[in-house]
Amino acid sequence: MDYRDKVFLTVAENLSFSKAAEELFISQPAVTKHIKELESRLNIALFERKGNKVYLTEAGVVNYNHLKLIRDLYRELEFDIGRLNESYKGVLRIGASSTISQYLIPKTIAAFYKRYPGIEVYLFNGNSFEMEQRLLENGIDVALVENRASQLNIQYTDFLDDEIVLVAGAGSVCSRRKIISLADLKELPIVLREKGSGTLQVIQRTLLKYNIKLTDLKIIMHLGSTESIKSFLVDFDGVALLSEKSIEKELRFSEVVKIGLRDFSMHRKFRIALRPGHYTSSAKLFIDFLHAYNF
Repeated sequence: MDYRDKVFLTVAENLSFSKAAEELFISQPAVTKHIKELESRLNIALFERKGNKVYLTEAGVVNYNHLKLIRDLYRELEFDIGRLNESYKGVLRIGASSTISQYLIPKTIAAFYKRYPGIEVYLFNGNSFEMEQRLLENGIDVALVENRASQLNIQYTDFLDDEIVLVAGAGSVCSRRKIISLADLKELPIVLREKGSGTLQVIQRTLLKYNIKLTDLKIIMHLGSTESIKSFLVDFDGVALLSEKSIEKELRFSEVVKIGLRDFSMHRKFRIALRPGHYTSSAKLFIDFLHAYNF
């Protein structure tokens, strides 16, 4: 692929000449020069400025859509050539929901990189909904999500079990309770993850089976990450519902206490999400590795 095409793709994906320059490790004037040369070659404007913002023109959108496909083909070419001499090369863009990206996948990626050092891995994170959207927009090759909701144009495969558990800070009065009922849960101050979070979706869906709505709980606030909830628990006389895999360190150091729920549990599956017919060779290799990995 021509270097000017690479510069164009970087500007188009950032909608910023300065950010593209940082990403490519070249100067902003150099980025501008490459774009002008490309526009001159195509004899049409690819970007337009409106105030301080940059937008793709209609021709820019067409150019971007075609170059994205060409870039993907180059990546596949690199991978297939590398496979012939057993030196796998390519690019792998993984999107992972917050819980998975923070507590599960980093060690897996490290082990994958050790096995396949020629594959350049990028990890993006956000909540499950955001990662599914990024997958549909071809911003990532594979998404690892934790929600039950299924997009019709996404294929899902389970890869790991998880449980949502009730916890309290070690200094909280709630930490003295070993086990509580669902009726008790409705009376305790509770902090939960934000809307769009796979964890919150599991909680909401499970509670509904027992005819309990989120509005029946004494929700103090919703926070945007598991780490912020764990920090909040330090000075909070209440409880939280979190992935058991996210509190292993805190349980080990007695910073949080797990509280049992009588005749009630919340289980879920972590899932691999792919767009049918859009699997890259690097993604296939990673998925096989993921299924065989000992978490």
